Amino acid sequence: MNSGTGDGGGGAGAAEPSRSGSPGEDGFAPSALGTREHWDAVYERELQTFQEYGDTGEIWFGEESMDRLIRWMQNRKIPLDASVLDIGTGNGVFLVELAKFGFSDITGIDYSPSAIQLSGSIIEKEGLSNIKLKVEDFLNLSTKLSGFHICIDKGTFDAISLNPDNAIEKRKQYVKSLSGALNVKGFFLITSCNWTKEELLDEFSEGFELFEELPTPTFSFGGRSGNSVTALVFQKT
Repeated sequence: MNSGTGDGGGGAGAAEPSRSGSPGEDGFAPSALGTREHWDAVYERELQTFQEYGDTGEIWFGEESMDRLIRWMQNRKIPLDASVLDIGTGNGVFLVELAKFGFSDITGIDYSPSAIQLSGSIIEKEGLSNIKLKVEDFLNLSTKLSGFHICIDKGTFDAISLNPDNAIEKRKQYVKSLSGALNVKGFFLITSCNWTKEELLDEFSEGFELFEELPTPTFSFGGRSGNSVTALVFQKT
């Protein structure tokens, strides 16, 4: 994932990092989940599985997470020709859902070539031709990838936060890349299992404002209730 593998990510779902309290000043404990090598290996396996058995793999955060985002776009009457960027597209299953819903200008990026190869195979199997795929590191984003109306992240920022190599700096670079990719007044939809609403508000305080918090499943434990997943919509100011 780093700058991108996770979003629709097959197999990634089984490896979701779990929240273990506040990340604090130095961020989360480093993990293999934050490295490109890990995600290359994941998607190489996923690609082989798809080629042998036709299995697209798991959906990170489940189908409900995709439905939640598409429902929001529908309720907000986002035009079907709005340009959408899926950051860390993984197996591309979310791109497929967007295309089936009717969105016509969608792009998926991932820094793992195997992920892009896998998503391309899945998209081809679905008979879809209006989806653009690119091998791109979101932290070193091509200037051609700009002007998007919607940017979506399901787990990629989480993975960047676990990178053993200066995760704090990488998180700052992520925000810069996002600002460059998104139109003014454009929307950023993020789903995270590592960050709370308050922490994400802090991470994206420069150049973005909270537009809406999306409902996510709640759990109860020891008399307290909470959410294991945070889903927010930011708007670029």
